[in-house]
Amino acid sequence: QVQLVESGGGLVQPGGSLRLSCAASGSTVTINAMGWYRQAPGLQRELVAVLSSSGVSNYADSVKGRFTISRGDATNTVTLQMNSLKPEDAADYLCNARAQSVDWVGLRTFWGRGTQVTVSS
Repeated sequence: QVQLVESGGGLVQPGGSLRLSCAASGSTVTINAMGWYRQAPGLQRELVAVLSSSGVSNYADSVKGRFTISRGDATNTVTLQMNSLKPEDAADYLCNARAQSVDWVGLRTFWGRGTQVTVSS
């Protein structure tokens, strides 16, 4: 099983910045893609940003120009730099990874426990 460890959430004022990090680990696992989703109370979970192993990234329209997903310093680690944060960005941010392994067929999806981001004055 792939384990995802998230960090970086917290309280920030509108216009401020936060940097989220997610590290994936697992034996005999090859990570195909990693990314971030978010979910606010009463709302559906939505894609924020994803990054493939080939370096291709994709963003939700609502965060383009403000958020940047990139590889971390460690293997199988991604970071999400969030700038110019808005109150509507407040949510539980969940790390996601798709992985292949000799232990299963095809790609499987894994989720972190989430890290809370609060944007308030």
